[in-house]
Amino acid sequence: MTHSITNRCRLVLIAPDGSSGPEFAARLEAALTGGDVASVILPAYGMDASSYQRHLEACIPVVQAHGAAAIAVNDTQAFGRSGADGLHVDTGVEALAEAVEKSRGQQIVGTGGAETRHRALDLGEVRPDYMFFGRFGQDTHPGPHRKNLALAEWWASMIEIPCIVMGGASLATLGEAAATDAEFVALSRAVFGEGIDPAAAVTQANEILEDYAFSGKG
Repeated sequence: MTHSITNRCRLVLIAPDGSSGPEFAARLEAALTGGDVASVILPAYGMDASSYQRHLEACIPVVQAHGAAAIAVNDTQAFGRSGADGLHVDTGVEALAEAVEKSRGQQIVGTGGAETRHRALDLGEVRPDYMFFGRFGQDTHPGPHRKNLALAEWWASMIEIPCIVMGGASLATLGEAAATDAEFVALSRAVFGEGIDPAAAVTQANEILEDYAFSGKG
């Protein structure tokens, strides 16, 4: 997960709650044809282990075929069996440290769940590949949560480890997330919400981020 040559904020997509298997893989395929996406995070939400495994197996090849990184969440067995490119661990410092050690730099290991600066620094000491500010499924309002924006802006100005900030449910507020100088902004409902064309949303999001960077605001 690196910057593009324009050194602008890039998109991360988060599969929404209720998405599963081949049905979501088709929507994901559509989204990824819309433009640049750095990675796709695939939370389990309430799925049991076997359902989550099937979900990953349906989605990961789609993600990888478009050159993005597929990120499993917390389930180390499913991560290992599915061929995912990375693992998101938000169950604590010890679990994160174990995942980082096991990866030996071969896979992406990121983290989240940092709702305070102190917690973020504790997690950062383990040297994950990224820090995520927000919660999966939290994008219920048009704009990003102010707390996440503040944490991302602070982190981006102080720490070399890249960060992802959770965007809002509307693309109209995407500039607010980009203004934090986070390396990545995550979208879920803004791309996969009811009545939204995923490909058109990703295209528009990239145009917004490109314009923001080109304008010199980033």
